[in-house]
Amino acid sequence: MTTNLITAEGLKILQDEYDQLWNVERPKVVQGVADAAAEGDRSENAEYIYGKKRLREIDRKLKHLGARLKVLKVAAPPAEPTVVSFGCWVSYEDEDGNERCYRLVGPDEFDVNRGKISIDSPVGQALLHRKIDDEVTIKRPSGELVVYITDISADRPE
Repeated sequence: MTTNLITAEGLKILQDEYDQLWNVERPKVVQGVADAAAEGDRSENAEYIYGKKRLREIDRKLKHLGARLKVLKVAAPPAEPTVVSFGCWVSYEDEDGNERCYRLVGPDEFDVNRGKISIDSPVGQALLHRKIDDEVTIKRPSGELVVYITDISADRPE
């Protein structure tokens, strides 16, 4: 099951992507397909064939985004969180002293490279509802990782 929670920033990004595809990309591709079709034989017309393929991709993405945008609920982290919850930034240290900091977000906006992990992921599930100084065992394909929560905050730590 997928969580239908999203941050306000994440919702704006998805809505902007939908608007860009619907108002800019799709009309441009439709025009390109129409222009290519006007050139005659469509069976060997690469621009027409590629344009139709791109149009199907855009329509598929629009359908997916539209369906998700209808069910998503914006949730904000507590102002002063005491436990790890949706939207919070959580910092932890592993047994080797390596420190990591992640924000728990919905599956529609996770981006590990930007420090955002899904609350539906194994790491997110392991951290959820934990407190500072809790020892947490994260089950990974490469083996278990034991971490200690060092900080929980509503804003990204500096």
